[in-house]
Amino acid sequence: MAQKIIVTGGCGYIGSHTVIELINNNYEVVIADDLSNSTLQILDRIEKITAIKPEFVHIDLKSAIDTQLFFKTHNDAVAVIHFAAHKAVAESIQNPLMYYNNNFVSLINVLISMQEFGVSNFIFSSSATVYGNPSNMPISEQTPTQRPFSPYGNSKRIAEEILEDVCSASSDFSTILLRYFNPIGAHSSGLIGEFPSGVPNNLMPYITQTAAGVREKLSVFGDDYPTKDGTAVRDYIHVVDLADAHVKAVSRLLSGDSQTNIETINLGTGIGYSVLEVIKAFESVSGKPLNYEVTNRREGDVAELYASTALAKKLLNWEAKFGLESMIQTSWDWEQNLRNE
Repeated sequence: MAQKIIVTGGCGYIGSHTVIELINNNYEVVIADDLSNSTLQILDRIEKITAIKPEFVHIDLKSAIDTQLFFKTHNDAVAVIHFAAHKAVAESIQNPLMYYNNNFVSLINVLISMQEFGVSNFIFSSSATVYGNPSNMPISEQTPTQRPFSPYGNSKRIAEEILEDVCSASSDFSTILLRYFNPIGAHSSGLIGEFPSGVPNNLMPYITQTAAGVREKLSVFGDDYPTKDGTAVRDYIHVVDLADAHVKAVSRLLSGDSQTNIETINLGTGIGYSVLEVIKAFESVSGKPLNYEVTNRREGDVAELYASTALAKKLLNWEAKFGLESMIQTSWDWEQNLRNE
């Protein structure tokens, strides 16, 4: 009988790609999502790709009662992957209380229900923003965390501390914290990808929407950073590689291979690309010139972030397979399919 995995936020960008990889690895998946940044259409698209439609529960995890009832129904789950959270840096700066309320209350309700119903394996969707503005590259898991520049990033840092305390208090509860760098790309089918509501906060959907004519121009936030060309440098990782890492993390938890009941692992490629390098790569892959202008730095951004990936390789036997061209091509294919529907 297939092992059941609960995926909160499973209709979202990273969540939906992870659901596909879980199904492809013969897990039974139950999605819990409030659809605040996604749509039900994603379930049909997952079914087209995998021939299986995962069970879906429309739920606001900020409701303790609803969360408890959900876990009572699915108390046979062997693990939870927790994606459900607000995630836009700029929005979090404008509305910090919304971010802290959503990201903490939903997490705490899930953890309480897991304890009540004996679900003991947890994978947390964290972020490289917990490193703040580190002085040395690449960033390893031993790099000290700092107070992030945004409430979004700070919610991830505090959530990690909550999980450290839970694991310290309960030796039979196991957690892997996965710190993502910058996910981009889309599924090779072109059926699912990043589809932010409103104006994109992330670079790649802004690039593809500008190329598709949805946005008039792309804003490059700052060209005076101490980097190779003055624009911010990030470690971009294909979302399918990221999803694959979650499947390997589930396997690690279920096999009991973890050395402690809380482990932290960076997920990136170890390569940093500047904003201008990504723009030029997109123009080369797509054959379309991009209309962009340099504007002021964006509050909350740091100059350079890229990962050391040695621990992921050692603990998960995982490393990124896809390069920047593939990330860009699948993003552009997804955008074009979206506009042709």
